[in-house]
Amino acid sequence: MRQAVLIRLGALLLVGALGACGGPSPYFRGITPVRVTVDGSTFDLRRKGRLIEAVRRNPEYAPRLGPVAERAAVAMTQVSGCAVKEVRGDPALILGILACD
Repeated sequence: MRQAVLIRLGALLLVGALGACGGPSPYFRGITPVRVTVDGSTFDLRRKGRLIEAVRRNPEYAPRLGPVAERAAVAMTQVSGCAVKEVRGDPALILGILACD
């Protein structure tokens, strides 16, 4: 009986974790994404004020932050019309700080 409960709990946690993959961070929830592809990297972008988030949607073999962040910054500029002052994050989720007035 106890083993069945643990299996169900594990399955529920796994489904919850997989459902969270590729989604926005809590600050950007509820914002409709704009999908942009730059040099083979596809991002879902969401903007709120001077912050913009890029969630990489495509698989890439051993992505490094430097090249992916450069492509994300180009996508952020295309969507916002503003220069990107700074980027932070990892190759899957990148946060940009915009230099807009």
